Amino acid sequence: MGHQHIPSPAPPPGGTVAGRPSALLLGGAVWPQITDRPLVLVPVGSTEQHGPHLPLDTDTTVATAVAHASAALLAGSCPGGDGGPASEHRVLVAPALAFGASGEHAHFPGTVSIGREALRAVLVETVRSLALWAGRCVFVNGHGGNAPTLDGALAQMRTEQHDVAWLGCGTPGGDAHAGRTETSLMLHLAPHTVRLDAAAPGDTRPVGSLMGELIAGGVRAVSPNGVLGDPTGASAAEGAALFEAVVASAVDHVRAWRPDRRARLAPPAPGTGAPSRNGTARA
Repeated sequence: MGHQHIPSPAPPPGGTVAGRPSALLLGGAVWPQITDRPLVLVPVGSTEQHGPHLPLDTDTTVATAVAHASAALLAGSCPGGDGGPASEHRVLVAPALAFGASGEHAHFPGTVSIGREALRAVLVETVRSLALWAGRCVFVNGHGGNAPTLDGALAQMRTEQHDVAWLGCGTPGGDAHAGRTETSLMLHLAPHTVRLDAAAPGDTRPVGSLMGELIAGGVRAVSPNGVLGDPTGASAAEGAALFEAVVASAVDHVRAWRPDRRARLAPPAPGTGAPSRNGTARA
């Protein structure tokens, strides 16, 4: 995909996304506006600690912003959700699911985790409800801990013939949790929520080498301040570049529509679109 303007990550309350009449915020809509089985993007985040410097809703903020910006770009090119002619509001952004599976952060005050079983039920029933009036549905996930549940729930939904898939908001080479990557993104998306004076490195070892300790004792067992990575050097400019890459990748994946057996959207096939910018999941 060539260079294109990525819409503002902060849409107005209610109404349309980034001023585009064909991308509508579901929470601000009235029912007669919803026609022709639209594509629906559902942000999925978490409410969990993100170190002493980032807010508890960081994952939800990122997922919501990616969904909004992606919808604004997709709205200009997507057909109706059933593959038919384009409708006036052919792409909708649903309110975010703000509670996820965050048990690894449970030892930090403020974390709210509903666990995998409850999250799975929410995902399954959300898809079944959307299927009554929507076309395709894409869950835009901002929290790596939700990934196993998204895999299982949405794979089941696809066996039930629902046209659903999911994608993540990760960035290639990014640190795992509340480090430079997420801090830069939040400095771009919601700078007023970032407490840079409190930012400090946590455990900077590769997350793969920490998995045994994380499974046994959670994040607090390896990082008393809750950070996996180092926020030093984070900037809004870096966050803007990261955000643009994540949104461009999301749009490429939705346009290609190649769900794998876990219902994850695969990158476009070689020679059929822009190079993939597929990212890794964050914790």
